[in-house]
Amino acid sequence: SSATDVVRTFLTALADRDADLAISLVAEDLVYQNVSLPTIRGKRRFAKGAHDFYRRGLGFDVRIHRITQDGDTVMTERTDALSFRRYYSQFWVCGVFEVHDGVITLWRDYFDWKDVFVASVRGLLAAAVPSLRATLPD
Repeated sequence: SSATDVVRTFLTALADRDADLAISLVAEDLVYQNVSLPTIRGKRRFAKGAHDFYRRGLGFDVRIHRITQDGDTVMTERTDALSFRRYYSQFWVCGVFEVHDGVITLWRDYFDWKDVFVASVRGLLAAAVPSLRATLPD
């Protein structure tokens, strides 16, 4: 499958809470960066984080707006959503993935902290007033 297919399958697996499938799509020497946050290195650390995320009852969803591939590099423009019980927030993310031999070796996301902050405040308010809850774009 193409690098784009690998990335789509990976993000869908995360949204479907299928940690095992997502983990199977990353390399042993994965580098996962949310720019400005600490880097996660290695499949084992990523797997622990993914399993902990779902065990704590956290949720993830995604809408890919644009996806493009140049060689082994896939770029996404997307909206990510994070949830926990009645809390739900969504924000814009640009992601860069490098795929080699059918697995992701690099996952680097860029986002605007102001956008994340506003989404978080809205998510907290919407936990009390559900009509304020954001919905993922089509």
